[in-house]
Amino acid sequence: MERVVIVTGANSGIGLALCERLLAEDSQLRLCLACRNMQRAEAARSALLASHTTAHVDLLHLDVGSVQSVLSAAQEAKSRYSRIDFLYLNAGIMPNPQIDVRAFFKGLFSRNVVNMFATAEGLLTQQDRLNSDGLQEVFATNLFGHFLLIRELEPLLCRSGHTSRIVWTSSSNARRSAFSMEDIQHRDGTEPYSSSKYASDMLSMALNRHKNSQGLFSSVICPGLVMTNLTYGILPSFFWTLIMPIMWLIRIFTNTFTLTPYNGAEALHYLFLQKPESLDPRAKYHSLTSGLGTNYTQPRQMDIDGEMSEVLFSKLLELEKAVRRKLSERNAEDKAHRQYVSEIE
Repeated sequence: MERVVIVTGANSGIGLALCERLLAEDSQLRLCLACRNMQRAEAARSALLASHTTAHVDLLHLDVGSVQSVLSAAQEAKSRYSRIDFLYLNAGIMPNPQIDVRAFFKGLFSRNVVNMFATAEGLLTQQDRLNSDGLQEVFATNLFGHFLLIRELEPLLCRSGHTSRIVWTSSSNARRSAFSMEDIQHRDGTEPYSSSKYASDMLSMALNRHKNSQGLFSSVICPGLVMTNLTYGILPSFFWTLIMPIMWLIRIFTNTFTLTPYNGAEALHYLFLQKPESLDPRAKYHSLTSGLGTNYTQPRQMDIDGEMSEVLFSKLLELEKAVRRKLSERNAEDKAHRQYVSEIE
């Protein structure tokens, strides 16, 4: 029986590299690229089919930063598939990144250079904004949209006698210090990316506690330092031209500089091959690359608290109810307006 795998953010970077590796592992997969930009998604699909001519590759329009898009995509998925074996939650954004240039160059020539690149701690901030649903954009895209997608797809993920997997693409930038339970959307902070990734780590733990008995297992990975569109957006292009030789040199002495999307997808691919019962729900699985270029995966314990993860889970459920209620009211208003317009024409 063919396995059904959905990957969000699959049209480039780590998501596309993962799709390539999955098809190389199992050509009989039913692979679904869930993407916001359908033109890029079609190009990605064509590239995959060029190297895997007999593969089954579907497209699904999904903007995880939009509640309506998530609901529509989930409905479409439920009409296509009878189950989902793997749901890779890879889509994410880091809008308007701002870097402390002075701290960057100070760290570049210090003993802290590896940690600086790996975590961006004390170096990187972002300017977030509200989206059309009234949610903080980074929170909505990196966390809440995926949470809502899971909730909508539960009939396909939680089936009797069947095991399903959720895998989150997190980050070494996920830090407890950036997250506040009193401000889960990070409205008042300057590190929404770090906050959202730490929240996804906690949510994964909560999902395991609530859903393992129903056959659904959740895991978290860190791709390491990978050069993707998101990464390149942090610094001007000429900066990367200057420092890339230094980064390749540093890579000889550290395993966290995976650098390429293929290497960054190592842990995602590793989890595809593992039995869920053998995995540690409190571990983040890190993609690592040795100085000689060998890829491997290593689990590392996450700095998360079970009680905090339960509180977050409850808050997300409450927010889900509020968002659904608001969307229902908005749809009712739109329907009434359309009816009024048709009556006066």
